[in-house]
Amino acid sequence: MSWFESFVLGLVQGLTEFLPISSSAHLRLTAAFAGWHDPGAAFTAITQIGTEAAVLIYFRKDIARILSAWFRSLTDRTMRGDHDAQMGWLVIVGSIPIGVLGITLKDQIEGPFRDLRLIATTLIVMGIVLGIADRLAARDETGGRHRVVKERKTLKDLGVRDGLIYGFCQAMALVPGVSRSGATISGGLLMGYTRESAARYSFLLAIPAVLASGAYELKDVGEGHVSWGPTIFATLVAFFVGYAVIAWFMKFITTKSFMPFVIYRILLGIVIFALIWSGALSPHAGESAG
Repeated sequence: MSWFESFVLGLVQGLTEFLPISSSAHLRLTAAFAGWHDPGAAFTAITQIGTEAAVLIYFRKDIARILSAWFRSLTDRTMRGDHDAQMGWLVIVGSIPIGVLGITLKDQIEGPFRDLRLIATTLIVMGIVLGIADRLAARDETGGRHRVVKERKTLKDLGVRDGLIYGFCQAMALVPGVSRSGATISGGLLMGYTRESAARYSFLLAIPAVLASGAYELKDVGEGHVSWGPTIFATLVAFFVGYAVIAWFMKFITTKSFMPFVIYRILLGIVIFALIWSGALSPHAGESAG
């Protein structure tokens, strides 16, 4: 992998990680369209550490408060009813599904799941799911003729059941094209949470999963065409770009619809299928070399 490739892929990772359009799919597609080797699951997981570092900094006050309350709750029973302490436990509970499935499906994640036909399918299907969830949220928020505005849930209403559902939604992102934020935000909206609450828990829930996945994949750096230097460089690029994107996205979702992302996902999926069917793009582009 050249330094230019690592810069472009780091930029793509930073731009797409927090948007509901799938960063892993875009890394795979960028390499395929450019004629580069598939960067692979290990490169993807490690560069995600960069964007997750942006989450740690952006939500540093929330994270510090949650960690403090959670550690105190281990020895102080009176703290166990504290919302922040409960959030710490709910992040742990919500991380179980992706941890179990990530280990169980490791071979599929690194192989069959990277087929461009599957990526195109998940882009379209999850785009439709996100669109439905967005419309339901908008209907509750605005009411309308013969309807009243319906109050949606916040993170104070989050319990073990919803935390596990969020966790299974996040685990779906093991398939490139699903999108971690897209799946968890869609799940949150369908369960009746506000856009801001769904996004905030989505980002907090991703922290242990992404950091653990990136640490696990460190052993594979240096194998094949991906070396340490370009990987670290791409991770740094992803961090700086990702921080800017998350700050913008958290403001965007408070007043705007997810429909632009829905349309983009569906159109991109259709374009991929068209290119594959026309023979202009192989569904396994770059895999043999990667």
